[in-house]
Amino acid sequence: MIEKVNLKIKPKFIEKYKDGYPLIFKESISNIYELKEEGTIVDLVDDRDEFIARGYYGKQNKGYGWVLTQKEDESIDLSFFIKRFIVALNKRTKFFNDPDTNCFRVFNGEGDGVGGLTVEYFDGYFVINWYSRGIYEFRDFVIEALKSVTSFKGIYEKKRFDEDGKYIDQDDFITGERAPIPLIVKENGVNFAIYLNEGAMVGVFLDQREVRKTIRDKYSKGKKVLNTFSYTGAFSIFASLGGAKTTTSVDLANRSLPKTSEHFKINGIDPEKEEIIVEDVFKYFKYAVKKELKFDLCILDPPSFAKSKNFIFSADKDYKDLLKQVIEITQAGGVIVASTNCANFNRNKFKSFVSDAFKELGLGYKILEEFSLPEDFKTIDSFKEGDYLKVLFIKRQN
Repeated sequence: MIEKVNLKIKPKFIEKYKDGYPLIFKESISNIYELKEEGTIVDLVDDRDEFIARGYYGKQNKGYGWVLTQKEDESIDLSFFIKRFIVALNKRTKFFNDPDTNCFRVFNGEGDGVGGLTVEYFDGYFVINWYSRGIYEFRDFVIEALKSVTSFKGIYEKKRFDEDGKYIDQDDFITGERAPIPLIVKENGVNFAIYLNEGAMVGVFLDQREVRKTIRDKYSKGKKVLNTFSYTGAFSIFASLGGAKTTTSVDLANRSLPKTSEHFKINGIDPEKEEIIVEDVFKYFKYAVKKELKFDLCILDPPSFAKSKNFIFSADKDYKDLLKQVIEITQAGGVIVASTNCANFNRNKFKSFVSDAFKELGLGYKILEEFSLPEDFKTIDSFKEGDYLKVLFIKRQN
């Protein structure tokens, strides 16, 4: 393992780390120049070289690494990862025992004690996600630890740290047996087609599980449903199974058509009876307004950042204006599912976008329900930004 480095923490940040803050960020370090190779073990120390915490150096978004332990006598070795995995798996026992759901997250980064690393489960197959070159240096430990504490059909990995922001093209299979193509898994009794070796995205975002279930069980029956930024149509599938009168799925990616059609088919729904549109969502809104289209349930779950031919979208700057377009094509008395995974602003700021959007249109609204990350996406109180998901069910009142 690479030689350990002591990082001097500036006085005003010492209590923050003692209170359990896990992200090592540039502004907190006095001797940042001593960091050379990602994967280096770092000890956070004060001006008197007294130990504060231990972690690793690995660039991820705005961070320079993650704290792994506040115990000076704890080594970052195989036994460290085994212990972390055992605790995390024990917290997901009810998910492993759920006959209606066999896909979920079993290890959630800093929430389970190792920032930069997540592990997901798909009916016997595990997928390890590496978010920095730093955590990837511990690859052998992580894989051996996972193998030692689980029974599995196969293990895959995803490298998510390419410097160009593009997924590294590779064979993601590690060990065991290869998964069927596609692998059919279940979430609350609904089928998903998962592709474990076709790039970074496997076919569904697991953090929206409770939102999808709520859409199916409470808001879809007899409704005209619009699903924007629909990806592989997961929200649309749940809406249709909940008795929606019609579903319209809109996404710019060409793959959204075959992937959404596949999801309809494996759930016994004829995709020819549903509307799947491959188009720029921003362009579709203009079309819907021009044609005076109205929907009873509109789902708005854009990426934090999106770029199309004619428009660049950033959630922290543009969500309010995007929401206004959705409000205009929502029936009076209809419901908007407004969602964001952007960690740059908190829930109160998100609610202010909603308030401002309706105010500027001179319309009233009521928040019916709120959701954040589900239980398997474990977070910690000392790192609020880790609880990134914000979802509001909003009723347009007039």
